[in-house]
Amino acid sequence: MNAPTASATASIAALLDRAAQPGFDAWRRNIIRLGGCTNPVHLVGSATVFDAKSGEALWAYASDAYGGRLLTSCGNRRSSVCPTCARLYQADTYQLIRAGLIGGKDVTEEVGGHPRVFATFTAPGFGPVHTRRERDGRVRVCRPRGAGESCPHGWPAGCLMRHGEGDARLGEPLCPRCYDYAGAVLWQANAGRLWHRFALELRRELARRSGLSRGELGEWVRLSYAKMAEYQRRGLVHFHAVVRLDGPDGPGTTPPGWASTGFLAEAVSAAAGAVRLTSPGPDVVGRRVLRFGRQIDVRPIAGFGAGESLTSAAVAGYIAKYATKGAESAGAVDGRIRQATDLVVLPVRAHTLRMISTCWWLGGLPPFEPLGLRRWAHMLGYGGHFSTKSRRYSTTLTALRSARAEHRAEEQRAALGLGERPTVTVGTWRYAGRGYSPEAALIATSVREGGGPHGT
Repeated sequence: MNAPTASATASIAALLDRAAQPGFDAWRRNIIRLGGCTNPVHLVGSATVFDAKSGEALWAYASDAYGGRLLTSCGNRRSSVCPTCARLYQADTYQLIRAGLIGGKDVTEEVGGHPRVFATFTAPGFGPVHTRRERDGRVRVCRPRGAGESCPHGWPAGCLMRHGEGDARLGEPLCPRCYDYAGAVLWQANAGRLWHRFALELRRELARRSGLSRGELGEWVRLSYAKMAEYQRRGLVHFHAVVRLDGPDGPGTTPPGWASTGFLAEAVSAAAGAVRLTSPGPDVVGRRVLRFGRQIDVRPIAGFGAGESLTSAAVAGYIAKYATKGAESAGAVDGRIRQATDLVVLPVRAHTLRMISTCWWLGGLPPFEPLGLRRWAHMLGYGGHFSTKSRRYSTTLTALRSARAEHRAEEQRAALGLGERPTVTVGTWRYAGRGYSPEAALIATSVREGGGPHGT
């Protein structure tokens, strides 16, 4: 066994010293209840619980009782930043998506029989990249080409490798000079707008196919959706979405018979293929006509008694899996890039650095200032929300968190012997920093490795 480092020895000594001080148990519980959150928020203040009817003060607590600071979880959704909080975010996303497919969480169970599809919208190609191709369980050649074929810059036009899943070349352009980095960044920056255009186009397509005007369509059906953005190895996002048709008053009403799953699937494919968006640009870049890629995959989701293999649970699990991943999954960095000199020391692969550098270059041109490309350079130009949904798709993350907070409040009232007694909590808290002291980090690590409770 390796001997502990000097810093570890100092942390253990600090923990032993803390254990000998008054209030150690409360300080320790304050850390354990976070479940291993990696970067907690520190709060200083106090609160008092009052009887809602009589105004009697029933219980008071302050940060002084927890070693001077009350800790609360960071709540970050990205697993690369905080695995503990990301797991909770993932679980909430699963419940949100699942409720829109089979009901629950204040969503009627009738939605389980409504037409719904799972659709994937990819980015178009901006130049050939190394990829892993599989067919019939066998890995195929990356990009078969004739011997000696090359691009205008002298790079091989094909790749005869059979790439493994962890091959660092996956997603890298065959020729960096042929790859349209400006086009890729502009598509990325406008991907959110492209989705919005798709949602509008889908309503038009549904109306056209049903022989109704857009106004009349709302008297028969209502469109609901939930989507999630996922980064591909080439650094571009694609969208996974659940699209559902309800009756005119939402999830509790049944759509007409002609609004079938096949009807919806065909409309989604047609609308996605028709959407176009023109990006403004100076002569040095040129205008771009932006669209989704040709690989648009639309599949029916199994309803009650249906025979499709794609189940509601599988869809919810698939979308939730990507809820905690960001641009770092494509090799980018977690934090904002503040100045151009930071580009020199970024620990990223060449393709990712070119994407980031293109964001920085285009972000300095006046026509592209509204896109905020320098602000979102660490996200490879994508500044949109990772998850969005229509209002009536299902419950919300806020509602799920509120329900969890209310459940914990009920447990606290029970522990204090208040039962069903109505209470009101009044307090004042201020931000006082974040993170762990070395001795607190030891406890947090042991909780995280042991899968302890989570107190967000």
